Amino acid sequence: MAMPKGPQVFPRTEYLRRLAAVKAEMKQRDIDVLMVTSPANITYLSGYTSKSSYVPQGLLVSQREEEPTFFTRHMDGPAAMHQMFIDSGRVIGYPESLIANPDKDGFDAAIDFLQDTGFANAGVGLETKFVSAQTVEKFKARMPKATIVDFGTAVHWIRGVKSDLEIALMREAAANADAGMLRAKEVIRPGTKEAEAAAEIIGALVRGVNGKPGTDLGGFFLCASPRSATAHIRWSEDVFRQGSQINLEFGGVRHGYTSALMRTFSIGKPSDQLRRVHEGEVAGLEAALAAVKPGAVCGDVAAAFNTTLKKHGFEKTSRCGYAIGIDWTEPTASLKEGDRTVLKPNMTFHLMLGNWIDEDFGYVISETFRVTETGAETFSKLPREVFVL
Repeated sequence: MAMPKGPQVFPRTEYLRRLAAVKAEMKQRDIDVLMVTSPANITYLSGYTSKSSYVPQGLLVSQREEEPTFFTRHMDGPAAMHQMFIDSGRVIGYPESLIANPDKDGFDAAIDFLQDTGFANAGVGLETKFVSAQTVEKFKARMPKATIVDFGTAVHWIRGVKSDLEIALMREAAANADAGMLRAKEVIRPGTKEAEAAAEIIGALVRGVNGKPGTDLGGFFLCASPRSATAHIRWSEDVFRQGSQINLEFGGVRHGYTSALMRTFSIGKPSDQLRRVHEGEVAGLEAALAAVKPGAVCGDVAAAFNTTLKKHGFEKTSRCGYAIGIDWTEPTASLKEGDRTVLKPNMTFHLMLGNWIDEDFGYVISETFRVTETGAETFSKLPREVFVL
């Protein structure tokens, strides 16, 4: 009996449009069947967001079939049936005997399927960046007559230009990120434990706003004095104090789609260093956004920020941002000088201007934006200020 599905995130036609774009790229590379293993790419092509990628799984996209076939651990099959747009009969749960098996794993089940369905001599695409070298060798050894082709990050590049439906989810995610930041303004006080504040902020991110709850928790970083120079740590067992600086980075998430946000807080009057860095960073941020337009390249955006920031006497050594969408970072375009990726409407980026200046001081501010027909649309509605508490 087919399992009833929950409501799908996107209509079937949206997924088929995405699959068609992938199949067109497959055709150019003489690939008959593609094994998609990147969790974000599986989400993009099917709607699946369950956290099961710690064991072998893969979405098989075939030139012969309209819908893909999904291989996963048997216990994760029901999640796929609920979340994916595909027919439940195309979800194949491999047996538990392939888990923690020193000789075989779930990819062996996928290879068996490919051989049994006439792909033994075909062009087989793999996202080799997202599987082990051992797995690639397994495909080559067990399918000696097939042509194994590296599909690279092709699906990620296809994902780079979002549909209007995807943009709508990212706006919803941004509204939830704003709610989290506003909750931080309410709960960060001298004497409050960092963990208690984190719990309240995360609660706001999950509850969401406008009837659109968060569906996952993306990266969450709370870096408070004396750890304001850190970039990627969680809360500590410490408490906030008068004079503390707090750097927050997190994102709202809607069905895998993420909108990231960074803001800096100060309990009491900001230090002179913080004030001066903030002024330079905001000026640079505005210059970077002004450089966004179709036809410009990612490097132009970074150059506009870096040039402006240097005029204020500061420098940022890390990149200025990156493409964002499903599961936060998309490993394609970077907002850094020298990146020649051409900006197109509905590309989305996290203009991430965190600046860790020395071992004792850092500062954060960011905006998630989309490229429009004429410039940039930022998703957050919050002011670009140091929030003084």
